[in-house]
Amino acid sequence: MTPHRTTPPDAAGATARTIRAAALPAAAALLLALCAPAPAAARPADSARPLPARMADTGGGGQLITARARTPRDTTGTVTWWERRNGRWWRAGWAPARFGAGGLTEGRTRVQGTSTTPTGLYDLPFAFGLAPAPPGTTVPYRRAGADTWWCEDNASASYNRWVSPLPADCAAAESERLADYPTQYAHALVTGFNYHRPVHGRGAGIFLHVQGKGATAGCVSVPAGAMARILSWVRPSRHPHLALGTAHGPTALTRY
Repeated sequence: MTPHRTTPPDAAGATARTIRAAALPAAAALLLALCAPAPAAARPADSARPLPARMADTGGGGQLITARARTPRDTTGTVTWWERRNGRWWRAGWAPARFGAGGLTEGRTRVQGTSTTPTGLYDLPFAFGLAPAPPGTTVPYRRAGADTWWCEDNASASYNRWVSPLPADCAAAESERLADYPTQYAHALVTGFNYHRPVHGRGAGIFLHVQGKGATAGCVSVPAGAMARILSWVRPSRHPHLALGTAHGPTALTRY
């Protein structure tokens, strides 16, 4: 008699045989898994591609600035500047951005006086500022003075134009004297929104400029340091453009 054995000999043998039998299917499954061909590599998610690569149009140049808000109602977002090298788009920098107090709206149907930022793809005709151009600036740069204005009078022949001095047919109350905004207009880039063939009533004076205290009247603004870096980075020979839009929906950046 063996006082310390608690399992009969026949039961112990049966248990061992049961364990070995149960292990066989598991081992076979493991062997099949190891021998099975590897699945095809999944295609990278579309969102993993650089934003310019997902856009319908980037203007055809080698530089692009994107200004994106989450929704049309947002007044904040991100400005990113990109450059194309060896057939690929690379991010050159980014900064937090502010948009119009009225949010964003489709540029082709925008109405003046709504404080909305017009979505779309625009060229960058020239830069200006009350301060000297940042070192390295090659984009045409106009120095603003005490009597420099941006005419926004719909009745004027100079509608949506830099003027100095203010023309007789352009009412001061309907325009911006640039010197009145020393912070915002220390440095700025003019956008091509409604610029080349102005439609009166659609809007005037839409710039990329230095941030003030809050949302804009329709422009896009970034911190002063970022604005200076952008001006030093932009190269007219690379045909830069600015794309304005949202992350999704009818005004999504990828539509432009």
